[in-house]
Parts: sequence; structure tokens; C-alpha cells
Amino acid sequence: MPVMHFRIQWPDGDEANCYSPSQVVSEFFTPGHAYSLDDFVKRSREALNIASERVRQKYGFACSAAMDQLAQIERDADRYRDRADATVKVIELV
Repeated sequence: MPVMHFRIQWPDGDEANCYSPSQVVSEFFTPGHAYSLDDFVKRSREALNIASERVRQKYGFACSAAMDQLAQIERDADRYRDRADATVKVIELV
């Protein structure tokens, strides 16, 4: 199963490298595009749940790394909830 990483930039300029066990994230994000915080978290949740389910279908168990990545994204996003105009930029998909 092809792994994909996506590099993002949080509203304060911090960057993070994120992991997906599947290339499904390329269906949810466009490199260079900035998403509202809520939209980014929603897209991440959907993409990483699909990716984890693909692992389950192939190997018989969910992908804990995908769920850990989602949890990290949700924790990090909470730091910016007080910013009404917060956006997250997807820098690249690799």
C-alpha cells in the first residue's frame, strides 16, 4: 500500500509533516491551497479514516499510525480555535 506524506503550515507559520498509509489524501488536498481550520480538520478526518479502513481491508486491522496522525492534527488544530480566520496551507504531498 503506497504511503503518502503531506506537509502543512499552521496559521502561526509552524510546519508539520503528516503521514497517511494511503494516497487517498491526494483526493482531499491540493498542494499550495489554504483551507479553513475546520475544513482542514474535517478533510483530514475523512481522508485518514478512509486510509485506515483501506489498511483494515488489506491486512485485517486498522492503521493505528493514521489514527495517531489524526489525533495529532486535532490536538494541534485546537491551538488555533480562537482565530476566526485561521487557515492551514497544504505545502506538498509526497
